[in-house]
Amino acid sequence: MDADRIDAYLDRIGARRPERLDADSLRELQERHLSTVPFENLSIHIGERITLTEDALFDKIVRRKRGGFCYELNGAFAALLAGLGFDVTLLAVKVFIDGGKTGPPFDHLALRVDLDEPWLADVGFGRHARRPLRLTGTEPQHDVEGEFLVLPAAAGDWEIRWNGKAACLVEARARELSDFIPTCWWQATSPDSHFTGFVTCSLPTPVGRITLGGDRLYETIDGERTETVLPDEDAIMATYRDRFGFEPDRLPSILHPRT
Repeated sequence: MDADRIDAYLDRIGARRPERLDADSLRELQERHLSTVPFENLSIHIGERITLTEDALFDKIVRRKRGGFCYELNGAFAALLAGLGFDVTLLAVKVFIDGGKTGPPFDHLALRVDLDEPWLADVGFGRHARRPLRLTGTEPQHDVEGEFLVLPAAAGDWEIRWNGKAACLVEARARELSDFIPTCWWQATSPDSHFTGFVTCSLPTPVGRITLGGDRLYETIDGERTETVLPDEDAIMATYRDRFGFEPDRLPSILHPRT
């Protein structure tokens, strides 16, 4: 990523070019990214092709001020971090599902950032840790979203536990962004993918989270969650614009989320 694109990306997330490549700078970049670039899956529901290249991701997230899901958000964030000089590795993640089993390989994309010690950076999980997680040590790591525990697993992998429950299994093997294309396509097209069954657009806030799911606006403030049914398409479009910072070309056909 060249200097002009780096400056544009930093402006998009309201961040300055870091003076040092350290854990504090990584933490600041992740928190600003999470608070400004929404986790959203509108492309799946409005017929937009999802392309996992730096050019396509930069155009969507920076120029068009959109968000995306894990492959897009962490793919773009990795390019930004690498352009700034961070040592970044793309990692495949299996997400734990009901019954304690893991989902398929490449179910999620996360980032390893090597500084004085390795860190797990992630801006593409929806609700998850807002700060990078240390990959060394097994002591609890406290975050706005709860308590996280990183435990060694087989083959050098890591198991992430969130508030005492297994959340995901992070594989240690380095990957390329193109490795995630088949699973990204499956997530965007299969009726068995949870992404095809509902529309979401979500951002954390200083006091909780705001999520637009079809025609329902959910706001969590200090642990209290409210739901508002938006009356028409104009109100939905205004919510995308005013609360999430972009206006989609058109609205998804699915307006009532699956519950």
